[in-house]
Amino acid sequence: MKSIKTIVSLYFFLSLFLVQAQEEKRKPLNIIWISCEDMGPVLSAYENPAIKTPNIDRIASEGVRYTNAYSTVGVCAPSRFSIITGMYPARLGAHNMRTGNHNNFKSPEDVFHKKNKGVLDKSGQNVPEYEVVTPPFVKAFTEHLRAEGYYCVNDNKCDYQFNAPFTAWDEVSGGATYKNAPKGTPFFYVKNYYTTHESRIWIRKDKPLTVSPDEVPIPDYYPDIPVVRNEIARKYSNIEALDKEVGQLLDQLEADGVLDHSIIFFWSDHGGNLLRQKRAVGNSGLHVPLLIRYPNGFRAGETDDRMVSLMDLGPTVMSVLGIKPPDYFDGKAFAGKYEEAPRKYIFGSADRFDESTDMQRSVLDGRYVYIKNFMPELPLIYRNKYREQIPMNAQLIELNRQKKLKGSASYIFMKTKPIEELYDLQNDPFEVDNLAEDPTQSRRINTYRKALTQWQLEIDDKGFIPEHNLIEMFWPKMIQPITENVSIETLQKGMIQLACATEGASIGYQTGSNIGTRFWTLYHRPIKIDKNEKIHARAIKIGFKASEITSN
Repeated sequence: MKSIKTIVSLYFFLSLFLVQAQEEKRKPLNIIWISCEDMGPVLSAYENPAIKTPNIDRIASEGVRYTNAYSTVGVCAPSRFSIITGMYPARLGAHNMRTGNHNNFKSPEDVFHKKNKGVLDKSGQNVPEYEVVTPPFVKAFTEHLRAEGYYCVNDNKCDYQFNAPFTAWDEVSGGATYKNAPKGTPFFYVKNYYTTHESRIWIRKDKPLTVSPDEVPIPDYYPDIPVVRNEIARKYSNIEALDKEVGQLLDQLEADGVLDHSIIFFWSDHGGNLLRQKRAVGNSGLHVPLLIRYPNGFRAGETDDRMVSLMDLGPTVMSVLGIKPPDYFDGKAFAGKYEEAPRKYIFGSADRFDESTDMQRSVLDGRYVYIKNFMPELPLIYRNKYREQIPMNAQLIELNRQKKLKGSASYIFMKTKPIEELYDLQNDPFEVDNLAEDPTQSRRINTYRKALTQWQLEIDDKGFIPEHNLIEMFWPKMIQPITENVSIETLQKGMIQLACATEGASIGYQTGSNIGTRFWTLYHRPIKIDKNEKIHARAIKIGFKASEITSN
């Protein structure tokens, strides 16, 4: 665990850097997120000799490597919901994967919801496409950065369980770039890479392998057969391909002169992409790599073992920039001016994934994993059409049907689940030796049981509510609410004040050459325009339809 001395030094380093930047009339630090998909900490930076990732290793050697970083959910959309809002998905009813086709940015006029997704909730009722509606105080955390003068760029994923508000980003599209930030304006740039996503196991099947199947380690829960070795080799080869892409980005940042004036975060949205990894609620599904590189070699080569959740990323960005995170965040800053005390536990959840429904909750502390199965009558490995496009997964399911899997390989195909599971990661890193019935572990289990219950009560865990009831709460009578139109008031000295009657709505506006474009400036205080200048404004609340455009 890092020392108080290190925490204090980080605060003073960042303060000194920002002061120096102001004195030299330089812009504040940029923030760059390198986001990848479906990958646990299997990089060579995390001591995996079977894979070579020199460019990602560079970030680790020039920065801080976090060994206990976790997602809130072992799948994309709910996890990214927690990142963009700083809130637990299960607190706000965003825990079911997926609520609609919200992967990429859409203008309000492009948003369309299907009445039937072809899936059922736990009560057997139809689930249509919908957007999660958040409480009025919850915003995309990027709005806080935009209000502080940061140019926010997303290239290119908005997988949040709701359509990204047009107020969340200055620019979001495939190929969106930090280079479009106005001169002298600091930026927050998110580069999303898909190369390691689950789907790339079959999409990239014809690409040459750069890692030999003979050299890959086999988790205990897989049989050592050719198809397993091949798919793990494909997974590792995809990671090595990702590493080359990261290297190209680092070269570009260096060539543009921004690398050493930026803080770089490297992370994955959840754990691994194979069977018993993606969608799992234990260590294999939630454990992720997290690397942070600061300018000037600060904390270079350090390892930090504190417990970190991905929903801590937003508050931490704000904290290192000297911006106080909102009190409503479940996420906690783990660096910077507003750093909070380390977490004791990470809490994870699993509910509906596509057409498959379950309910699991977990508690992790870096050493042990405790899992509570609220639907123990269901198998651990359920059928899921999407993941069965991976040849290995389909073959293992067939081998299990034929009763040809033995030992730990058969364990993950249990027909029903125990109500409780407990795994000692130090002695059982693959989570196949359940200690829940071990009498010597009764005190420990009771501790985790109480912690989980307390957390569920604290967040009012929405996993107990059938999904169609949740949708009715969000959209009464299954009609999406509409954000009220913006009112425009002219104040003294050419100042314009914008307002919206919908509580919690965000307002965007356009003036001058921006009118009619996709780009909306975030309104957060009265603005000054020329006497004859036109202004267009519209409002949006998360989960609502956007308002009409209002003009002066």
